[in-house]
Amino acid sequence: MDFIEMMMQFNLTRQEAIIYKILLQEGELTGYEVAKITGISRSNTYSSLSGVVDKGGANVIEGNAMHYVAVPVEEFCNNKIRSMKDTMNELIKIKPIKRVETKGYITIKSDLHIIDKMKNIINNSKKRIYISATKEIIKLVSKELDEALKRDIKIVIITDFYLDNNNYIIYINNKTQDQIRLITDSKNVMTGNIFDGENSTCLYSKNENLINLIKESIKNEIKIIELGISKK
Repeated sequence: MDFIEMMMQFNLTRQEAIIYKILLQEGELTGYEVAKITGISRSNTYSSLSGVVDKGGANVIEGNAMHYVAVPVEEFCNNKIRSMKDTMNELIKIKPIKRVETKGYITIKSDLHIIDKMKNIINNSKKRIYISATKEIIKLVSKELDEALKRDIKIVIITDFYLDNNNYIIYINNKTQDQIRLITDSKNVMTGNIFDGENSTCLYSKNENLINLIKESIKNEIKIIELGISKK
C-alpha cells in the first residue's frame, strides 16, 4: 500500500488522506491553497479539510485567513491506536457470551486474514506451539513467536532455515512453499496454504480429530528429520 491507502486504514477518506499528505508536505495552507495544489474543487476541499480536523489529522490556525496545519503522522496514528484500544477494552467488557464454543472447521481466506489468525493463535497460546512452515511464513509471525518465548512457552519449529535463537526447538527440512501447519496447546489447529493472495485458504478448528491428525503429521515429520531422511 502507498501512503494514501495506509492513511485510509486510519479512517480517512481518500480525499482526506490526499489533503493530509499535502499539509504534511507544504506546512500551513489555506483552503484555497489546498484546492489549488490538489485540483480538488473548493467545496470538496473545505468539506474534506473539516473531516481531517474532526478526525484529528489537522489543526486550525485562526487569522485573517484560516490556515490548516497537519498533526504529525506519529501523533495522529498513536492517538487513533490509543482510542481503538480503549474502545476494544470496553467492547471486551460488554461482549455477548458465547453459549457453545464452535468446534467445527472454519475457513480463513486471503493472505492477510490467514496471517492475522496465526498471530492471534500464537498470542493466545499458554503452554506450547508447534509450527511447520517456510522461512517466509515464519518471518511474518516472528515477533509473535519471540513474545511467546518471553512467556516461557515451548516452541517447536519445522522450517527450511536456521533461526538465530537457541530458545527455539528447530528441525530443518525442505518445505512446500505455501504450506502451514500450526498447533497451540493441543487445542487450536490451523492448516492450509498461503501466498496466493485472495485465493489462499486455511482451515482453523478446535476439533480434536483434526488436531490429532495434524499432530501425528508433525510428529512423523520430526521422526523423519531425526532419522536423517529429509524430504525432497
